[in-house]
Formats: sequence, C-alpha cells, structure tokens
Amino acid sequence: MKNPFSKSNNRTYHSMNIHKSKKASFLIVSLFSLSMMEAKVKLPALVSDGMILQRNMPLKIWGSADAGEKVNVKFLNKTYTTNADKSGNWNIMLPQLKAGGPYVMTINEITLKDILIGDVWVASGQSNMELPMRRLTPLYSEEIKKANNKSIRFFTVPQKYNFKMPQTELDGGKWQSADPQTILDFSGVAYFFAKEINTENKVPVGIIHTSLGGSPVQAWMDTNSLKKYPEYLEEAKKWQDDDLIKSTESGEQLASRAWYSELDRNDPGIAQHWEKAEVDDSAWKTMKVPGSWEDQEGSFDGTVWLRKEINVPAGSSAKTAFLNLGRIKDADVTYINGVKVGNVTYEYPPRWYDVPAGVLKDGKNIITVRITNGSGRGQFIADKPYYLEIGGQKIDLTGNWKYKVGAKMSGVAPGQTFIRWKPTGLYNSMINPLTNYKVKGFLWYQGESNTGKPKEYGDLLTTMITDWRNKWNEQNAPFLIVQLANFMESRSQPIESNWAELRDQQRLVSQTVPNAGLAVTIDVGEWNDIHPLNKKAVGDRLALQALKIADKKNIVADGPVYESMKTEGSKVILSFKPGTAQLASVSELKGFAVKGQDGKYQWAKAKTEGNKVVVWSDKVSHPVAVRYDWADNPDGNLRNTAGLPASPFTTEKN
Repeated sequence: MKNPFSKSNNRTYHSMNIHKSKKASFLIVSLFSLSMMEAKVKLPALVSDGMILQRNMPLKIWGSADAGEKVNVKFLNKTYTTNADKSGNWNIMLPQLKAGGPYVMTINEITLKDILIGDVWVASGQSNMELPMRRLTPLYSEEIKKANNKSIRFFTVPQKYNFKMPQTELDGGKWQSADPQTILDFSGVAYFFAKEINTENKVPVGIIHTSLGGSPVQAWMDTNSLKKYPEYLEEAKKWQDDDLIKSTESGEQLASRAWYSELDRNDPGIAQHWEKAEVDDSAWKTMKVPGSWEDQEGSFDGTVWLRKEINVPAGSSAKTAFLNLGRIKDADVTYINGVKVGNVTYEYPPRWYDVPAGVLKDGKNIITVRITNGSGRGQFIADKPYYLEIGGQKIDLTGNWKYKVGAKMSGVAPGQTFIRWKPTGLYNSMINPLTNYKVKGFLWYQGESNTGKPKEYGDLLTTMITDWRNKWNEQNAPFLIVQLANFMESRSQPIESNWAELRDQQRLVSQTVPNAGLAVTIDVGEWNDIHPLNKKAVGDRLALQALKIADKKNIVADGPVYESMKTEGSKVILSFKPGTAQLASVSELKGFAVKGQDGKYQWAKAKTEGNKVVVWSDKVSHPVAVRYDWADNPDGNLRNTAGLPASPFTTEKN
C-alpha cells in the first residue's frame, strides 16, 4: 500500500489543493461579479434620458440598489454621495438650479443624457385632458407639421389601476420632446399650455401627463382623502379582490361576445355582402344625413346599413382621399366600393378615414356604412362635417342616403363595469409614483364624470388638492382648473343644470383654495361633442393662470369675476373683482336670469354701467338672486376688455 504522504502523492495533493483553490477563487470572483451585477443602481422611469428637472427648487433624485450600497450622483461638476438603506432605497437632494441644459448626469455606472432644467407641470384629468393632438388634426395640422421644439417634453404615465396599495414605481414611460411624430400622442391641452409657457418664459417646459378618459375625481384620490365618503372606500375595498375583477371582466366579455355574435348571425347584410358596390339597393329606404333612421323605424338596438352614390372627377382613382363622416352613434364599419376604409368602435371619436389611391374610381362610387347601435338613439350627429375630399376639393355627403335595417335585437348591448374608474385605483398607480419628482404645479381638466352628483364635487376636489400638495410637500403649488365647457342642446327656459352646478363648484374651489386658478371655457365647447376641438384656447387660458399665479406676472388672467350684488327696487347691481372688471361693451348682454320671491327664475335683461352690470326682468318686481350662464349650454357674452369670458355663477350662497 502506497504511503499517502510520499513525495509523489504530496505533489498530487498539492496540485489538487491549487486546483481547488483556483476553483474557490473563481467561485468567489464569480459570486462577487454576480453580486455586482445584481447591485447595479436602478432608477425610476421618470429619472431617465431627456428628463426636465424643476428649476429653482431643491431636487430629489432617487432609486434602488443593494442594501448599504454606495451611490454617487455627478451633476454639473459636483458629486453627491449616499448609501442605500436596509430596504435598498436611496435618495439624494440636489440644490436649486437655474434653467438650462442640455446636461449629463451619472449615477454610479448609469449615464443620463440630454437633461434640461425648466418648469415641470403635472397634467391630469379625464378625456378632455387626455385627448391627443392626432384627434385635433383638422384644426391644428400646420401646428403638428411645424412642431420641432426640444424644450417642450412630455412624459406620459401608463394607464393602470391598483386598489390594494399605492405604488412607488411606474410600469413604464419615457420623456419625449415635441416633433411632428411624437406630438400626435401629446395631450392637446397640455401641449398648447407648454408651448405658451415656453414662449413667455423662455425656459424648457416638461409635462408629466397622467389622465384617463371617463375617470371621476374619486379615482384620483387616496383612501385617507376619501374617509368622509364611506361608500367610495367600500367600493375601492371591494375591487381589491383579483378574483372578482377577473370574473366580472370575463363574464361581461362573454355576454358581450354573445350579444354581438347573435347580432351578426341575424344580420343578412354580412352574408349577402351589402358592402359591395354592385348590391341592388333599389328597394332600400332613404333618410337624411345627418339624422336618425329611428325617425322612420322607431327605437331599436341593432344594425343598419347605409349607402350613398357619388361621382368623382376623372383622375381621382390615382389619388388618395380623405373621408369625414362626422360622428356616429355608436360604432361603424365604412367601405368605399366594397373596400374597408375604416371603423370606430364607440360613439365619441370622429370618423376620419384616409382613402388609399386606387380605392376610388373615376365617375361613380358607392360609400357603404354599417352601423351598430347598442343603446340609445342611433344617428349621424347633427352639425358635424360630412364630406369626401380629393385633391383639395370637397364633395358634400349630407342629404339623402339609402338605408336598410340589418338586424334588430330584443335588448340593449350588455353594459360594462369600468373597473379602472373605481375610487383610489388611479391615484395608487398613476399619481403616487410621481410624488418624489419636483414639479411647479398641476393642471386639472376633469368633472364631466361627476356631473351626476355635482354638489359633492367642490369638497372632493378641495380635499384632493390639499392631499396632492401634501404628497409633493409643496403646500402652495399652483393648481389650475379647467372649468367644464358648454355642451348639449340649448334650452328655451331657465332650468336646473347639473353641469352648471359643477361649474359653480369649480368656480368656488378656485376662489377659496389658495393659489388655485380657473380657466373658463364656457365659450369654446360644442353642443354636439363632449370633446370640443378648440384645445388651444384651453391651453392658452391655463397658461395665463400659470403666468399670473406661479410666475407672479402682472397680467389679467380672468374674465369678470363675480364679487357681490345689491338690489335697487326691481333691479340687481352686480359688482366684479377689481382687475377683472373692465367690462367689454356689447349691444345686448345675454345669459342672465333673475329669481323672484316665488323661487322661480326668469330670463332677464342686462346692461353694463361702468364696471358693473345691471340686471332686471319685467316679470320679477322683487328680485332675490341672479344667475349667469346657468345651463348645460348657455349663450352668455359677458367679457372684459382682455377678451376673457366670465365664469357662470349664481349669487345664491351654497
């Protein structure tokens, strides 16, 4: 038996030890390298290339790393150092910085490029804030083509909800500067606001855009803010159940698919291809567009097919064209000569369809539209444009169309539970992750979804403003509110209006909350569209409020602001806030109503006398109150010499 300690065995043993030692060293190095890879600093989506940092404020830069890891932030020739805490979180405060850039920032091994310093605003709300520039193309096509401003940048927050807890991280998003392509997805209101601020202040402007169509104010509030509203907290708690969300969504999707499948099975137009140009429509009925087939058919939910024959000039077949079918209630699929040119699945978006070259034929062409209406009155919306444009020439499509009912359903289309709108969900996922990022203030365009219960809106909005300011630790941050625009049909008599009540709540909040401002838009709405296109006026009026409140500029940012009233016999004398009361003269003031001792309002006459308005009605001998522009879609014309409209108001105390 060999001696295990012989020289030859010693060499083997020594060789084995060296081999083991090398393996151990390699293992240690590998583990260390792996640890270094895992220990890399991670940054939130907001802290990234192209970001705009808020000028003239101490700034927080934050992120995560391994517990205890050293973090170095190098910016503008200075280095700032900290260590991640036990949870791996870290943050560093930068001093106040002046506007400028572009700059580079390094955070350990990460390099962030193209950083600007300027003014940053959070833009939030529902669909009128969300509405992108692509939806505003008919008004602003030149604006879009010429957009090329690296000093205007947007960060669009992903639309998510979370009912369980406030998130600290976003699920994505990136900073983008304005160019003809990126601008298409920018909020129209926020873009025009940013452009005006950039022009006036000559500093970069960043917009953190976080909005969602249809959302009520309570979706943007946290649980603590809603403690006075137990019904909202109860609803938020209910939707913490993932199984309930899944079962609700799957159940509604099944019901919807079943309804639409039955609709398609019952619609002979699909099997018989009524979209084809050669279909015999000689027996079809006729109707006027815009208008409703239900005027002749009675109320029903289902499908209807419409056809119109048009003639186009020679040479059109080689050209692209643009088809504008206004707005349709509800969904449509549109064809030209049997070729599908577009579809929209719900009632609000405009029907703007690009027609490729080769679809049109010289001479006779057939436009066919299949419309599905799931509830309410199906129709082509009045006072919208309907035309086909070829080479700059428009062919009018209003007037007689042929139509034929496809299928009638026994009941309305199944409804949907819009879970994403429930209380606290949007705050947790789309607001809370932003609160470390320093901003100058807030833009808020929301309220349409709260008109069902308008009297609580003022308290909810005031509470939300206070909470947001506290979360950002900026108790005086400007909060600029867009008042709801005029909408729906005009009324011949003074009546109660939830829209007017909510506008008044917005007015009162702007007057009672410090550093709040109101952009009045009562003159830029469209009676037949909850999404009016004139977003430039909205953005410009928000910018006026920002320049006055945030930048302390000596400008007129408001139309006449109601201050007080007094009665003299049968007349009421209205006074307005100094600085807003240089009233514009008009031949006839409109929009006023007077309340008598019987509690009823009557239309009133009005005239300006210096900086006051005198209001009276021959039907009211003892007036007790006055309302101005108190309607869904009023027609008042009270303005000041700055050209700004007065907010709707009531002299009655809430």
